Amino acid sequence: MQVGYKLSAEAFGPAELVRQAVLAEEAGFDFVEISDHYHPWLDNQGHSPFAWTVLGAIAAKTSRIGLATGVTCPTVRYHPAIIAQAAATLALLSEGRFVLGVGSGERLNEHVVGPGFPEAVSTRHELLTEALEIIRLLWSGGYRSYEGKHLRLSDARVFDLPDELPLIAVAASGPKSTRIAAELGDGLFATEDKPSIVRHYRDAGGSGPCYAEVPMAWAPDAHTGARAALETTRWALTGWKVMSELPNPVNFDAATATVREEDILGKFACGTDPDRYVEVAQPFVDAGYDRLVMQNAGPDPDGFIDFYRRELDTRIRQLKPNHG
Repeated sequence: MQVGYKLSAEAFGPAELVRQAVLAEEAGFDFVEISDHYHPWLDNQGHSPFAWTVLGAIAAKTSRIGLATGVTCPTVRYHPAIIAQAAATLALLSEGRFVLGVGSGERLNEHVVGPGFPEAVSTRHELLTEALEIIRLLWSGGYRSYEGKHLRLSDARVFDLPDELPLIAVAASGPKSTRIAAELGDGLFATEDKPSIVRHYRDAGGSGPCYAEVPMAWAPDAHTGARAALETTRWALTGWKVMSELPNPVNFDAATATVREEDILGKFACGTDPDRYVEVAQPFVDAGYDRLVMQNAGPDPDGFIDFYRRELDTRIRQLKPNHG
């Protein structure tokens, strides 16, 4: 079991994210994971810095903690050749501490550039498959070209490659995407505690680590934590089919207008009771995930990191699957 800390790039500016990463290393987290967005989910979150610059600064300011994108879409806003180069560079700067998390993307972030975001999920899967093939091709060294149905590469070479290439964790939620993760990735990334996701990944031959985000909102009391999560993170209750389709923060604001504090309390671990945090994390362990990311939506990141160090670290790491 490894435990990570989610750097919420929609909620904090770049310097603050670097500061939190340093605190997370001091608190004993194994890795930090950062979202790679162009927009926040809601306007009142107020931030969305360039994740790769933030990760480079974190690599320079830390010495042990792992780094991961959670996740990057290497198909529309970025060409996969750029991500192949960026990931290789970050792997070198972090001395092998980087994991490249990739996925098929959300309209929220990908529609901002010329071609737009594909309507068909099947097209997004085809794009992701071609992108992963291009990244692997460039990481094999030398000048490379590629002619796919959607993506092309012309006589390109990544000159600075690490001796040990980054692990690629592929975001998935169903049989098709888990098969892509198993066949072209080194690990799985997900946000739901459904056992079927890991099962499909394993059945397709996937044998790598499985990452999942655990929803939390630390505050001095459960009500304050829930209110903070309701204010900034209620989009997390919409489900992937909604999260992948809406184009702008205003749309997420409208789509989540009926989410209540009780809904947040049912999904998130809120307040200061460590038993509740363990209770929320346990289904992810039962589902087969072995890389748990603590995703705190509470108002006080320093308080949460201290709480994790004092009350949660040992208990989370000791969790075992309950097959009963």
